[in-house]
Amino acid sequence: MPRKLLLGLAMVILAAGGMAAGYYLNQFTQDSQPESASASDAGPVGKARPEFALPNLDGEPQSIGKWDGDVVMINFWATWCPPCRREIPAFIELQEKYGDRGFTIVGVAIDTEQNVRDFLDPMGINYPVVIGEEQAIAVAKEYGNRMGVLPYTVIVDRQGRIAYSHRSELHFEQAAEMIEPLLGSRQAQVVN
Repeated sequence: MPRKLLLGLAMVILAAGGMAAGYYLNQFTQDSQPESASASDAGPVGKARPEFALPNLDGEPQSIGKWDGDVVMINFWATWCPPCRREIPAFIELQEKYGDRGFTIVGVAIDTEQNVRDFLDPMGINYPVVIGEEQAIAVAKEYGNRMGVLPYTVIVDRQGRIAYSHRSELHFEQAAEMIEPLLGSRQAQVVN
């Protein structure tokens, strides 16, 4: 092959690779950003949170309505998911920092009871955890996780509306930026 043709072919391949990498990075950064009410495709944002009840580690059903009036962060996770495991220490810290202001994290484990029990015992988790396998997957879909991404987090305001959804690992600072504006005065925001 002539040298110019080889050089042209190499440039086409590099350009195609660059476009594919750019598309992937754009998709990755879009997927890792929290969705908010101003997003063009807000998904569940702005909608009333769906009702569900799943068992805790004692086998007692826990309804999400139990935390009505609080700002609630619902985190869908699994013990076999490395990013899920990495974000738990930040969640423990968030619960410590904001719990007395009417903030509750609810962990929804898409896993078996034994796996969750074995994982949680040494972690010192200070927020409620409920468990379900197929049932928890169905709940995650109702909350906008159509693709089954883990971890997946939804933040619900005091009025029971979904304020944010986030696909992928959530860090303390990101979560705090979403939570703090929703906390406000507890009495002022509770709907009678």
